[in-house]
Amino acid sequence: MQITVNTDRTIEKHQGLDEHVQTVVKDNVGRFDQVHRVDVHLSDENSQKQLDGGNRCMMEAHVTGYAPVVVNEHAVNLHQAITQAGGKLKRALDSALGRLADKGRREVPPMDIDASADKNLTSGM
Repeated sequence: MQITVNTDRTIEKHQGLDEHVQTVVKDNVGRFDQVHRVDVHLSDENSQKQLDGGNRCMMEAHVTGYAPVVVNEHAVNLHQAITQAGGKLKRALDSALGRLADKGRREVPPMDIDASADKNLTSGM
């Protein structure tokens, strides 16, 4: 699985940040064989204002044969946003890929139609 980390001009990209992103993504998404790439976008929307919750992490998982699964998370600090987004992505993939797997296993039950059955359900009353 390929993991790319993108930052805007307000975030200083460094080795520790990349390692944290790699660890979070692998821990949360590593078990999904269908995911071939995860793009992580980091930004600080309130860099000059010093407001809480301005750190944003967006994760986009590219799944073979399925539309990309995207989650967003805002938090007080960047590491929190990354960790929480990883959990959201795991739950979103569980839901999306679980529905696909369930759809593939589901069989349409055979319909027993008895032509001699009375179609008027209210008769005889």
